[in-house]
Amino acid sequence: MTTAIGKVPRFWSTRILATVLKRRYGVLYASRTSYYVLFRESKFSFHLPGKQYEKADPQAVAEWKDEQQERLKEAFSDPDTVILCEDEMVLTQATTTQKVWIPKGTTPAVIETNGTRKNRSIYGFLNLKTGKEHAFATERQTMHETAAILLAIRKIYPREKILLIWDGAGWHRGSVAQEAIREHHIEAVHFPPYSPQLNPQEHVWKQGRSAVTHNRFIPKIEPVTKELVDYLNTTTFPYSLLDFKEQVRV
Repeated sequence: MTTAIGKVPRFWSTRILATVLKRRYGVLYASRTSYYVLFRESKFSFHLPGKQYEKADPQAVAEWKDEQQERLKEAFSDPDTVILCEDEMVLTQATTTQKVWIPKGTTPAVIETNGTRKNRSIYGFLNLKTGKEHAFATERQTMHETAAILLAIRKIYPREKILLIWDGAGWHRGSVAQEAIREHHIEAVHFPPYSPQLNPQEHVWKQGRSAVTHNRFIPKIEPVTKELVDYLNTTTFPYSLLDFKEQVRV
């Protein structure tokens, strides 16, 4: 399909839409709002495009999805099975920003941290059936830290079957972590390499950063780490894996 400017653009903007309407129909709107309405009526939404790692293998991702469908179906139908999607993030004192509504003609500044920046790691486990998050702050990400946190997870779910879905990071595959998986009778499944977009825990991180750390000066890492972990552990997240999820109340 082609338009007045050639092939259909992969990514649209109000400028491109205005050009198409002007050249094809002789229509030019004075306000951008009119173009926003047209986009909404055409079932478009305004958001950043997704990213894909250069080394990602689409075929491997497709095969993984096919392989996990039946396993997830069985796990969701079993009331005694807990499904956890896990990931880690690193919180630093670096100032991060996001778009917000501010009065025209003003640009309020967020202080940027100078000097050495401290950081903390956070392990996050999203319960796909309940939307409950289990977040743990650590100094770093190692197989020893991972093993200790797996013990904490087992204490939260002492009798349930645990299906843990996470990536293939070295601290997940290390001998100490693997021993903890066996000791605590956890079934672990790895996401395909370079495919973070599959992991719903990534959405949890994004929501947590937006709510707690963006547009904020972080002079001390510890109190903000606690605030973020508290937010994560008291918020329900309605994210799914391969469209499998319970009716999560938020």
